[in-house]
Amino acid sequence: MDYGMTAELEDFRAEVRAFVKANAPAIAPKAGVRTAEDAEELALLKDWTRKLFDAGYVGESWPERFGGQGNPESMEREVIVGEELARGRTPAAVQGASKLVSNALLDYGTEEQRKAFLPGIRSGELIFCQLFSEPSSGSDLASLRTKAIRTDDGGFRISGQKVWTTNGQWADYGYLLARTDPEASKHRGISAFIIDMRLPGVEVRPLREMTGTSDFNEVFLDNVEVGPDALIGDLNQGWVIANSSLGHERSAVAASAARLQQNVSALVDLAKKVTRNGRPAIEDGAVLDKLGQLTASVEALSAMVYANVSRWSRKTERVFDGPMAKLFFSELGVEIARFALELSGEAGVLVERDPNAIDCGRWQDEFLYARAYTIAGGSSEIMRNIIAERGLSMPR
Repeated sequence: MDYGMTAELEDFRAEVRAFVKANAPAIAPKAGVRTAEDAEELALLKDWTRKLFDAGYVGESWPERFGGQGNPESMEREVIVGEELARGRTPAAVQGASKLVSNALLDYGTEEQRKAFLPGIRSGELIFCQLFSEPSSGSDLASLRTKAIRTDDGGFRISGQKVWTTNGQWADYGYLLARTDPEASKHRGISAFIIDMRLPGVEVRPLREMTGTSDFNEVFLDNVEVGPDALIGDLNQGWVIANSSLGHERSAVAASAARLQQNVSALVDLAKKVTRNGRPAIEDGAVLDKLGQLTASVEALSAMVYANVSRWSRKTERVFDGPMAKLFFSELGVEIARFALELSGEAGVLVERDPNAIDCGRWQDEFLYARAYTIAGGSSEIMRNIIAERGLSMPR
């Protein structure tokens, strides 16, 4: 479908697509947002991060003195980059938290903090992890209980536990939220910090997931001492800083919609390979109906995403725009992966890279990971609450 992209933007898309084809790292595609499986893969991802920054496809809006082009953030260009990486089944830059903390530093950090960390983020040398979620504060982030107590020298002593930390086992630094004023309301007593993950008292425990990999981690902080220069912005300004940095993360659903388009296309190919009642499944009326429904749903999601992009660009976005697209994407992803396993039959239980598996076990990996999207980044239940309360004015 034509979503109103200009000829200039389509030329940019062709440029990005050619770049991805020529430079993408030799890493086997995986479902979802994954971390490196070993040091060799990590090195490839770091090099890929540097190439994306050097080409200007990431960090274009950064000030020139820090390697950017100083251009205003182009939502359309950012969406195109995300889409082409997804269509190429290529990992994004090793950013995640690195992008979040760079936005926080550019908006609220000191000049010394920017000089210390931004060049390393651009080169791929420094990896950050996001230390926000806790066992008792996932969807309700403001209820976090990790504490940062001021010390006599102006620094802080931090204690608590974080969880669902992507890249925690590889990270050099963490972008941390901690409570600095227990007497203030829960949104106003939080501060943001940069914490060296090699400091005494920091313990990282990888979590083995049902995908067989360890993309998330638990992080334990036991009286970790940091200096006053670890604080980002002002004391107790953490909630504002966190929301500001998360507000830059608007292209993720667009990339995810492109990934679902890829999956539906692969699903059509799967229906041609497998049989139902002795005939190719693609010839079965019920299968065709389901493929048509999924195709239409993905196109509807893409239309929704581009409508959101237009609102973001005009600064007329609504608080429920993102939650609607996120809910639609995450639930649709589960539906696509489940249908793929149904089509695969017994072969659907074979694991990734099994030589006997259809499509090298891709669909099992997709199915196992798909459910994570209904939880991560705000659960489907929370998204429905936001849409109901803020979009439809329904009671709590």
